[in-house]
Amino acid sequence: MAERIFLSPPHLSGQELEFVHEAFESNWIAPLGPQVEAFENEVAAYVGTKGALALSSGTAGIHLGLRLLGVGPGATVFCSTLTFVASVNPALYLGARPVFIDSEPDSWNMSPAALERAFDDARKEGQLPKAVIVVNLYGQSADMDPILELCNAYGVPVLEDAAESLGATYKGKASGTFGRFGVYSFNGNKIITTSGGGMLVSDDTDALKKARFWATQARDPARHYQHSEMGYNYRMSNICAAIGRGQLRVLEERIQRKREIFEIYQEQLGSIPGISFMPEASFGRSNRWLTVMTLDPSIIKRGPWELVDYLEEHNIESRPVWKPMHRQPLFEGAKYYPHDENSSVSDTLFETGICLPSGTSMTDQDIERVIDEIRSYLAS
Repeated sequence: MAERIFLSPPHLSGQELEFVHEAFESNWIAPLGPQVEAFENEVAAYVGTKGALALSSGTAGIHLGLRLLGVGPGATVFCSTLTFVASVNPALYLGARPVFIDSEPDSWNMSPAALERAFDDARKEGQLPKAVIVVNLYGQSADMDPILELCNAYGVPVLEDAAESLGATYKGKASGTFGRFGVYSFNGNKIITTSGGGMLVSDDTDALKKARFWATQARDPARHYQHSEMGYNYRMSNICAAIGRGQLRVLEERIQRKREIFEIYQEQLGSIPGISFMPEASFGRSNRWLTVMTLDPSIIKRGPWELVDYLEEHNIESRPVWKPMHRQPLFEGAKYYPHDENSSVSDTLFETGICLPSGTSMTDQDIERVIDEIRSYLAS
């Protein structure tokens, strides 16, 4: 059996050891510490926000962001449907009800047309959402201008789930910095990793101060352990932050390699009838976290799930596109607004899409092996 090719494994640069050594030398290995503060400052500087809060996960960042926006029992939250469940679960933590918004075909992200219909219905029903969670899928920003125009018109704040899009841009500005809050993930499969972790970013430093308080068990400033509010154990460890600092220094190299990997796949497979790739919208730069390919069922009779199985037989990891949230048993009965009356973009992408191995440690020979197996699959 050939050596396994993973979908998007961690890729360490070696620079992480310098900061981890500093953490060990100072004996700061528990949560909090100078590496955490430095990592927060460096991420804020990279994306251009006034502040950042390092957390145990991106999910924790979404949870805190929604709480800061006043989301609570009985509230509704609009959310992109084409995403991982971690984008939506925090709304459930707070007792809120999600309403799902389809993608649009140019970026695969939230459809302004569907969002407008959802807002119109919410206005008629007399219950506007407390927040809109915009997910920046597979490393590409949503089309933020029309989305923000709609949300501002209704006075509803935006939280950007930029878990997959650190380093991407929208009209020259960093993805994750357009909403009231933005959230990045440093999970092991992301473009840079802290093994597990996330970051909440914002220009509202007072709100971040409140989130920091909640994230450290909401301990009151008293000599004894006193708590007046509910808190969480959500802070990032000093060791994880040290890893993140080393990873951040090679982020631009990682983006360049991700984009090179995409270009090789597209060049080698894009001319085959029935194969298409996730488009890069004209408004910005995608970090191409994952290369995503679609198979036209009218031309290619065997679907993407069969291709996933075929690649697995050859020790190559791939996976389908995210199953839309409106199709998940957890959210049965939730409202869903498709892109238009005749098409659900997210459903089509789920049924036709496959995520290909995209790790930055892949060699060109690894990529060629994946391409050769895909060609063999199509030929069979």
